Formats: sequence, structure tokens, C-alpha cells
Amino acid sequence: MINLGQLRREPDVVKAALARRGVPTETMDEILALDVEHRGLLQEDERLRAEIKELSRQVGEARRNKDNDTAETLSQTSRELGDKERVANDAMESVARDLNDKLLMIPNVPDARVPDGVDEGDNVELRRWWVDMDKGAPFPTYADHQRVPHWEIGTDLGILDMESGAKMAGSMFPLYRGAGSRLLRALGSFSLDRQLDDYEELRPPSFALTETMMATGHLPKSADDMYAIERDGLWAIPTGEVPLTSLRRGEILDETALPIRLTAQTACFRREAGSAGKDTRGLLRVHEFDKVELFAYCTPEQADDAHADILRRAEELLQALGLTYRLLNLCTGDLGTASAYTIDLEVFSPGVDRWLEVSSVSWFRDYQSRRASVRYRTSEGKIELVHTVNGSALGWSRVWAAVVETYRQADGTVVLPDVLAPYMGSDTTIRAKTS
Repeated sequence: MINLGQLRREPDVVKAALARRGVPTETMDEILALDVEHRGLLQEDERLRAEIKELSRQVGEARRNKDNDTAETLSQTSRELGDKERVANDAMESVARDLNDKLLMIPNVPDARVPDGVDEGDNVELRRWWVDMDKGAPFPTYADHQRVPHWEIGTDLGILDMESGAKMAGSMFPLYRGAGSRLLRALGSFSLDRQLDDYEELRPPSFALTETMMATGHLPKSADDMYAIERDGLWAIPTGEVPLTSLRRGEILDETALPIRLTAQTACFRREAGSAGKDTRGLLRVHEFDKVELFAYCTPEQADDAHADILRRAEELLQALGLTYRLLNLCTGDLGTASAYTIDLEVFSPGVDRWLEVSSVSWFRDYQSRRASVRYRTSEGKIELVHTVNGSALGWSRVWAAVVETYRQADGTVVLPDVLAPYMGSDTTIRAKTS
């Protein structure tokens, strides 16, 4: 949620920044008007409460003085003011709900580093990486045997079974088999082991309360893209960011404890509403996938370093896997609702001849912590909102796809990078099963 105090102090600055994200000035004017109305009603409610409190004091004094007539007159006045106060309180709470509902739909104020744009086509490529580029190697070319899509490779080797997944749960729910399952597990373990120097590993629930989903900004705006378990008031998490953000919800942290760095591998669930017929083959777009998340609570001064650390770690994973990738600075039209600044990592997948997003590294300022009420106490004793930063390291379904395509051999086998050997029982070659 944006800082309402900043909107009051600098309305033109905030309106101009949010206009870059397509938020009409009229919408912000409505919010400002509701804020003025709410504060006016709040003052009136507080005035009436104060009068009632004073009348109660006078009634008590009159009764102590045996002045029952005065006490009864004052009590009647107090009751009448009580009725007015209830009406005023109802009006104040109604306007407060309207104000809050509107604020919940407003995206974060974009950072100055965010380029203007309408959609993903306006994202700005920052740089690319490929094996031995530092030694002058040209951008890689790929042989015909690497230009085979992963769903065909997976079927030929018996390691990906989309049909059985669809039989169990419907389309876009993959089933990995044999070495394909082990590869998926290996990728997650490989990543987690590399984060434990500075990040505490958690295994959070795969389901979240509504207030937990609200804290990250996924609700109410993205409700249609989430899986809801209405009977129990729960939501299937779309990312590990959701539970990690709410781990310290409602708490006041000590500044000396910051940054607090967390990591978790979770299953992620997304309805992908509106994706029918679009990128739905294989693992390009699925309803369930595994992902390792890196997350930090930090002070505003620590935010840039926290963001850079997560980005570095995601890049180092892709480099260790020898996968070609690029970095994109997301434009205002492609920025997530809660994000103030996001760098995407996209891996090149030769079999589908596509760049595939495998990580988004984002800084949220205090947008999420304002919703989750995660604060910290400074050395001077002042209470401030923390900043949150998170990123994927990495989203495994698409990395899985890029790995099997990139490392497919002319004989149809897949020879995995050596860094995965400890997690694959030292056998880094995936072969078709022989009957």
C-alpha cells in the first residue's frame, strides 16, 4: 500500500509517478478527497467521544453531590450525544472502508530507474551472459539436436509426461518421471545449498490466509489468478514470497537484526487466467511449479545491497549451470503491482527458440510491510516500516526445460552440467529407458 502521508505532502509528485503506471489522476484525487472526508469525520467522532466522556464525569460529580435532577439531565444529554456519536462513527468507518478499498488497488510508486512503457515489449535489456563471453566467445549457436522442444525430449526419454499430469489434475499440470523428477529435485537442492551461508532456510505452508495474501499485494487485485479454497478461507500460494513476507507480520524488529534473509523452496500455484492457447505447451506456462525464493527484510538504506545480493545469487546459479541468459529492467507497464523496481532474468531455451523468465528480483519499498505491519525500532527508538526485497533462485520448470534442450546430445541423451552430479547420484547422463 502506498504511503498516504506522502500523498498528502506531495500529491503532485505521487500522482505524476503513478500516472506512469496508468493510474488516472482522477483516481488519486478521489482518494485525497476521501482522506479529507475521513479525517473530518474522525475528528467529529473524537469530539463527540470527548464530550460524552466529560458529561460522564459531570454526571458522576452530580450524583456524589446528591444533585439527582442535574445528573439525570446530563445523562439524557449524554445519551443523545451517544446516538450522534454512533452515527458519526458509522459514517467514519464507512468512508475508511471506501478509502482502504481504493488504496488496496493502487500499485506501488515506481522507482526513477524504471523505464516508461506499456507492456513487456518496452522492457529494457541491460546485458547478456553466456559461457566464456569473458574470453571473447561469441553468442552461442545451437545445433539441430538442441533445437528440439523439451516436451518432445521429455517424451522420448520418458522424463516428462504431460498427458498423465492432465489425466490427474487437468491441463498444464506437469508430471515428471524418473530422471526428470530427480533433475527437478536436484535443481532445488543445488540452489538451496548455495544460499545457506547468509539465508535461513524455511519450509512454509503451501496455503495462506487472506490477510497473508493481502500483505504482498496479490489480493485483492490478482484474485482471479489465484486458487481459492473457499470452504477453509485459504489460498494456494503463487510464490514463496507470500508466506515469507508475513513471517513477521505485526511485529516490531530491532534494527540491529536487519537485514533478515530467508529462503524457501515451495510449490507455486497459478491459475494463469486468460492464458488459454497461449504458451501452454510443455513447461512454458503451468499451473504448478517448484521455485526457490530469496527474501529480505531490511532498512531503506540496506535495500539496494539486498536487491543486488539476490540478483547476484540468481545469476551465479545460471552461470554455474552454463545457461545463456539476459537481464531486463521491467517497464512501468510490466511491473508487478507491489514492486517499485524489478530486474527479470530470462534464460534462453534453444528448443523453443525463446527467452524464458526464470526470476524476478524486486524491491517493494514499504508497500508490503505497510499492509503486513512489519516495523523496526531504530537506534534512536523511532518505529519505522521495513523494506522488503525478494527474487527467485530460480523457477525450476523453465530452467528444467532450458537444461534438457541446451544439453541434449546428437544421440538423444541429455548430459547435465557437472554441478548437478552430487544430486544425481554422480550420473549426469539421462538416457531413454530400455525395455
